[in-house]
Amino acid sequence: MTEQLQDVGKRLAGRYAADLVEEGMVVGLGTGSTVLFAMERLAERMNEGLSLCGVPTSYQAELRARTFGIPLTSLAECCELDLAIDGADQVDPSLRLIKGRGAAQTRERCIAEAARRLVIVVDERKVVGSFSAPVPVEVISFAVPLVASRLAGMGGSPVVREGVSKDGPVITDNGNWVIDCTFPSIDDPDALETAINTLPGVLSCGLFCEFAEKTTVVIGEKEGIRTLMPRYSRGLCE
Repeated sequence: MTEQLQDVGKRLAGRYAADLVEEGMVVGLGTGSTVLFAMERLAERMNEGLSLCGVPTSYQAELRARTFGIPLTSLAECCELDLAIDGADQVDPSLRLIKGRGAAQTRERCIAEAARRLVIVVDERKVVGSFSAPVPVEVISFAVPLVASRLAGMGGSPVVREGVSKDGPVITDNGNWVIDCTFPSIDDPDALETAINTLPGVLSCGLFCEFAEKTTVVIGEKEGIRTLMPRYSRGLCE
């Protein structure tokens, strides 16, 4: 899939998700390139008269939303969201996710928990039969050696994420470090998520398994849009 086709898919998915937003909704705004297209479309709809309020998942999402003129609030003001629009690194057939390439998975998990419905926007490369991407893990700096040791004991290969335009480790919006851990295979994502998230010093890993029942995946393809929904949702629609 060429980069140009990827951008077409991302744009289609992002704009489709934005059109799911209804008048007066409070919307979680995810981090990443595909959600950027959703914000672009939300700004267009606001110019047409739509009212909404956004809750950003990162400083990047906040800055982008302000650029588009999207009114913002926070979980302190509103901890029940109508909808959250976010991206993913990979999506499996059970609508479980790997997230965190943008190092925002902890705040993204909070927004996903607060939202009644989670809409994940991806291009077709992100839909996989089984997970193969590294699992990002946000860790307090004090615990990085301990967590890395425990991840290795689980069969993973942990690597501290380094900055691109700075020396040293990536620092999250929460002031923590990120370990990217590659596993030879992830046969039980639910169990692995629990095992990682319960390690002392870990805030959140990038495995998102607990939100599948309220997740809709919007896939942008060169032919158009394809959606994946939980089985019970498909049954209600048929």
